[in-house]
Amino acid sequence: MKVLLVDDHPLILSALQGVIQGLGDDVTVVGVGSAAEVRALLKQDAEFDLVLLDLQLGDANGFEVLMELRAQYPALPVVVVSASDRASDVIQAIDLGAMGFVPKRASNEMLFEALRLVMSGGIFVPPMALGGDASAQAALLEGDTVPDVMRIGQQADAAPFQQNAPSLSSLGLTPRQTDVLAQLLQGKPNKLIAREMNLSVETIKDHVAAVLRALNVSSRTQAVLAVSQMTQGQAPNFQAWKPTRRG
Repeated sequence: MKVLLVDDHPLILSALQGVIQGLGDDVTVVGVGSAAEVRALLKQDAEFDLVLLDLQLGDANGFEVLMELRAQYPALPVVVVSASDRASDVIQAIDLGAMGFVPKRASNEMLFEALRLVMSGGIFVPPMALGGDASAQAALLEGDTVPDVMRIGQQADAAPFQQNAPSLSSLGLTPRQTDVLAQLLQGKPNKLIAREMNLSVETIKDHVAAVLRALNVSSRTQAVLAVSQMTQGQAPNFQAWKPTRRG
């Protein structure tokens, strides 16, 4: 496995390199400290299996770098590793295509769990981030100027799956709906899903609506959070169901 680490703090970069290298002898880790270095490196060699991206870079906004990576290298999974674990940041990262979000204060075990899940095609969201943060909830009381991502966070906080998450197998999805959910978790739009499954866009829309109803959510981002909550600590069950890797 070849991993690219992106962090502008040399000490953190070095520490992460050591931790990731500890995953096995077959792991190669390359570290860079800026968005400019990421762009230059990937132009020369895009054959990476995973990117770990810090949101606070000295020369660029991490969310913008995330969008750039997802657009230019759609088959390359990106996991955000950030000093923040605010619900709004977690949800925005997932909404922009990150395959996972790991707070820097997380344990090595959580990081390893996240990487295993992502490399198997899943999406990792830290349990402590699912409850939301005070700033997002306070902003929701101020009216219609609240960003959509904060609204999604509030809706996710209140969704029933947060309190009593069912298992994936209990949702009652048809095989076709399960395939559509797998594609949703890969961040694919309806048109691409329709093309890959050889179905009409309208049929895919119907399947997406059925999946959202089964999960008791109202958006794709909430669906990602719901499935992540269901599969936390249940890797064997997820492996039996798992979607394919992005791309």
